[in-house]
Amino acid sequence: MWKTFYIKPGEIGILYNRSDFKKILTSGTYTYFGRYWRVVTFDLKQPEANIENLELLLRDNAAELQEHLLIVHTNFNQAALVRIGQKWITVLPNQLRAFWRGFIEVESHIFNLEESLELPNQFVQQLRGFNFSGLKKILVKEFEIGLLYVQNNFLRPLEPGEYAFWTIDKEITYYAMNRLVHNPQFPLEEVLIERHPEFVAAYCETVQTVAQQVAIVRYQGRAIAILPPTSRKLFWQGVDVEIIDISNDAKLSPVMVAELVSGKPETVALSRSCLHLCQVPAQHIGLLYVNQEFQAQLNSGIHAWWVFGRSFQSEVIDLRLQNMEVSGQDILSKDKVPLRLNLTAGFRIQDALRAKNGLSDFIGYLYKELQFALRAAVGEKTLDEMLEDKGAIDNSIAEYIRPKAAEYGIEIDSVGVKDIILPGEIKTILSKVVEAEKSAQANVVRRREETAATRSMLNTARVMEDNPVALRLKELEVLERISEKIEKIQVNGSLDSILTDLIQINRS
Repeated sequence: MWKTFYIKPGEIGILYNRSDFKKILTSGTYTYFGRYWRVVTFDLKQPEANIENLELLLRDNAAELQEHLLIVHTNFNQAALVRIGQKWITVLPNQLRAFWRGFIEVESHIFNLEESLELPNQFVQQLRGFNFSGLKKILVKEFEIGLLYVQNNFLRPLEPGEYAFWTIDKEITYYAMNRLVHNPQFPLEEVLIERHPEFVAAYCETVQTVAQQVAIVRYQGRAIAILPPTSRKLFWQGVDVEIIDISNDAKLSPVMVAELVSGKPETVALSRSCLHLCQVPAQHIGLLYVNQEFQAQLNSGIHAWWVFGRSFQSEVIDLRLQNMEVSGQDILSKDKVPLRLNLTAGFRIQDALRAKNGLSDFIGYLYKELQFALRAAVGEKTLDEMLEDKGAIDNSIAEYIRPKAAEYGIEIDSVGVKDIILPGEIKTILSKVVEAEKSAQANVVRRREETAATRSMLNTARVMEDNPVALRLKELEVLERISEKIEKIQVNGSLDSILTDLIQINRS
């Protein structure tokens, strides 16, 4: 029995008799006698050869197979790259893979993972644009330094460039550190300082402070970090470091206040947690307490201290004239009349330290004492006395409050009752009393005027009784008044007869 096999162009076959490998057949026609011949064909457009029992075939037929196949066999500590034309694939450890030669160009490269996880640069360039499982590609930009960690252990820095590392059985971690940020946050900074001094010496500057020291780190004249006592930190090389001893005086100099307190916003934000600030406006005074003890009085301006190792407290007190209102005080007068009074007082602080140390709340103290003084002054006087002499209450309150305030360095400038508010029914009664008094005064004036008018009339009558000419003049005056009210007068007869008739009419 003859068997004929045809291998197409672009194919390749493996000839078996029963299960035994005989040879590899390229394109063409083949005829064999016997019933147990068979051929397994492969498409050379698919370069990887998925051959059954490849490992067994290689054991007995390695030379013939390797003539047509590229065999890639990796151990437990090896990985491989295979180029198939323009394409690349990876072969992981403990694998056996085969690729047909001839139709598409193939080549392989095996790498020992125990010697190095890094892929040589020549392959990194060729693999640009490809992504593979088992390979981690890293691009370090020109303004960066890369920190490479294997299994969370620092391995080495990476200069700008392209890198690739095998990640088959190891965890590769990469940190891109910006060289333009001179105050970076290094991962595991203390480990770098202690275990990798060569890296620190090559790229970094270590800034360390002891107790009672503060460090200001600047780059190009701008503060980028403030280190508290007993601290250590890494910076890129090129920074300037100023160490400040705060053991004797923790106050900042005016130059440093201008930089850290009144300077650029980013610098002010940097120093905010490190400083205790006290801004004293004009006409004010500040009191400084360090560790709960009074330290100094502060004049107007901006003051700042390093807070490390000390407790700072400050308070600003206004030295200008201030007003206090004591409003809505309900008090009974001496004659039991309920009154509501509003009091105002002007005061200023003369001795801020005495006021602060002697009184926990000098505003509350003044308010309370003014209340007491007002109640005492009002309770000693009747309503009439208060209404007659309001200044007496002011004087009484001033005499009471001034010596008490002076004991604590407070000067009372003025005290005065603004309002005395009477209850509604008392207002009504008082209005009636005033109305009655004014009505009586009006009656007295009216009677006085009537008496004067009567006396004047009596004197006039006595004059006319003894003097006919005066009587005649009076008659003419009366005639003039009458004529003013008459629109038209017709005269018949002489003037004497008219006057005589008019006088008679008037008398009637």
